[in-house]
Amino acid sequence: MTIKFDMNKISNCTVNFGPQHPAAHGVLRLVLELDGEVIRRVVPHVGLLHRSIEKLCENNLYIQNVSYLDRLDYVSMMSNEHGYALAVEKLLHVSAPIRAQYIRVLFDEITRLLNHLLWLGAHALDIGAMAVFLYCFREREDLMDCYEAVAGGRLHVAYYRPGGVYRDLPDSMPKYKGNFSNKRLKSLNSNRDGSLLDFISDFSDRFPKCVDEYESLLTDNRIWKQRTVGIGVVSPERAINLGFTGPMLRGSGVEWDIRKKQPYAVYDKLDFKIPIGANGDSYDRYLVRIAEMRESNKIIKQCVKWLYKNSGPVMIEDFKVAPPKKMDMANSMESLIHHFKYFSEGFLVPEGETYVAVEQPKGEFGVYIVSDGSNIPYRVKFRAPSYVHLSAIDEMSRGHLIADLVTIIGTMDIVLGDVDR
Repeated sequence: MTIKFDMNKISNCTVNFGPQHPAAHGVLRLVLELDGEVIRRVVPHVGLLHRSIEKLCENNLYIQNVSYLDRLDYVSMMSNEHGYALAVEKLLHVSAPIRAQYIRVLFDEITRLLNHLLWLGAHALDIGAMAVFLYCFREREDLMDCYEAVAGGRLHVAYYRPGGVYRDLPDSMPKYKGNFSNKRLKSLNSNRDGSLLDFISDFSDRFPKCVDEYESLLTDNRIWKQRTVGIGVVSPERAINLGFTGPMLRGSGVEWDIRKKQPYAVYDKLDFKIPIGANGDSYDRYLVRIAEMRESNKIIKQCVKWLYKNSGPVMIEDFKVAPPKKMDMANSMESLIHHFKYFSEGFLVPEGETYVAVEQPKGEFGVYIVSDGSNIPYRVKFRAPSYVHLSAIDEMSRGHLIADLVTIIGTMDIVLGDVDR
C-alpha cells in the first residue's frame, strides 16, 4: 500500500529548545514552531530559575541586599552593586568620596571586560570556534584575581557599599604556589611583585594585543561572518521601540550610553568613545563589544593613573551610614557596639523613592527603591537588560534556521539570573 502525503496540509512542527540544550545558556526553555528547519515562531518560557531576589531585598537590611546584586547577573557583579549603591546614596543624600568613585569606575570596567570575555568565548564556542574560548579565559583569570585581591571572592564579592567601597586597594597581589618548576613559578608571578594597581597597569598594557588575537581568529574569518552577518537584524527605530540598551542598541547604530549621556561617578572626567554598528546584525554587535573592550581598557588606564597620584578615604565619614573603622574598634567599646548595631540593625533611610540607572555591560541596569523611612526597603524593583532583550527573540528569529537561533541567543548575551530574578 502506498501512502501519499499532501505537503500543503502538513502543519508546522513544534519542538522544545532547552532548557537542557547547551546553547540555551542556563534554564531557558524556548518553544519553537518550525516549518522544516525554518523558524516561524519562538515562545520563550521563563520562570524556571525564579529566585524572588526583589522580594528578598524587601525583607532584608539595606546593607544586606548588596550581596543579592551579585547574584542577579552573575557575570556583571560589581556593575549591579554600583547601581544599588547609587540608589541608596541618592535616598540618603550622600555621595561616595572621590577615590571610592574612581575605584568603582575602575572595577566597573574590569567587570565589563569580564562580561565581554565570557560572552565572546561562549558565543564563539556556540558557533563552533573552540580556541577563542581558551584565549578569553586566559585573560579572565587575571581579572578574577583582581576581584579576589580586593574583596576576597571571585564572583559574589559585595565590594561596593552605600557610601563608598569595602576597603582601599591592597598593596600586594596573591602569588602562585604549588608544584611548578622554579622557572615556571617565576614566570607566573613576574607581574605580581607589586600592588594591585601595578598588576592592573601591567594587564592594561598587554590587553590590546590579546584583543588583536581574538580579532585575528574571528573578525575576517569567513565561517564566522557567514554565521553572523545578516542574522538577527534589528533596525535603529525597532531597537528603540523594543527597549534595547547597551551593545544590543548600539549595534543597531544608536549612539546611547548612560556613561556619556547621563554620567555618574567620574565618567564625565574620563575620555572614551561610544562604538556603534551600521547594520544591526549579530556581526555588528560582535564588533561593538570588541570595540567596547578596547575603550574599557582606556578607561582602566586613566583610573589607574589617577589612583596612583591621589590618596584619600574610600568611605564617607558619616557613621550613621558607614561602619566604624577597624582600628577604632580595638580601642573603643563605643566603636565595637556601633559595629554590632550597624551590621545587625543597619541604618535608617529617609522616606521617598528613587530610580537610578547605570551602564551595565549588557545594557541599562535600573534600580527602583521605595523607602518608608525604616532600615528595610519597602519596595525594590530592578530593570534587567537581559529580560528586555529576551522578549525580542521571537521577532529576531522568524525566518531564520534553527542553527541561526543559537547565534541569536548568543548575540543577546543573556544571563538567566537576570531574567528570572
